[in-house]
Amino acid sequence: MILYGSSISPFVRKVMLFCAAGGIEYTMKSVGLDSEDEGFAAASPLRKMPAIADDGFTLADSSAICHYLEAKHKPGLIPTDARGLGRAVWLDECADTVVFMAMQPAFFNRIVSPLFIGKAGDEEAAARAMAGPVLTALDWLESEIPGSGYLMGDRITMADCAMVSPLVNFTHLASISGDADLSRHPRTAAYWARMCEWAPLAQTMAFEAKAIEKARARVAGA
Repeated sequence: MILYGSSISPFVRKVMLFCAAGGIEYTMKSVGLDSEDEGFAAASPLRKMPAIADDGFTLADSSAICHYLEAKHKPGLIPTDARGLGRAVWLDECADTVVFMAMQPAFFNRIVSPLFIGKAGDEEAAARAMAGPVLTALDWLESEIPGSGYLMGDRITMADCAMVSPLVNFTHLASISGDADLSRHPRTAAYWARMCEWAPLAQTMAFEAKAIEKARARVAGA
């Protein structure tokens, strides 16, 4: 299976972590949204990432890909009982829409735009996001995280793969921004610390942090 995208995207990162948790092998094909790669264009006509090509079958959208991989490989990362399935799908959706979307203005304007696009970001938009929607999202997440273990039971599920992905972006923000911290969200901080002990997540974060530091050095030296 070929996975198209870049791990700096939380949606691509979600699929990468899902594959790591499920022991699913893939080959990463790094592309950007404006990529001219014919395989990526065929797999994702709308140029959304991630996308996959798997033995002639193509699919885009991280949640759709995770459900496809669960049905094909049966790693047990998505519950099958009615309540468990419903909650897993809901947490996945909340990670994608509530948590990620709250953090996106800050992440885009403080990291993506200045470091990877070469344009100054809108700091006012970033600050508004951090002071408003980000805190609201983290307050909600604080109420959902159990006192120990993972989001659903005693093992990693799709819900964890989805939820930690925007938290990676938050951690990258914290490396350059003093208003990004989890001090007022202790349950979330403890959950995040537990998840960071998982080797696939730690390795992905280290790779991305290195890329961000390299970009910062390049911009500083320009």
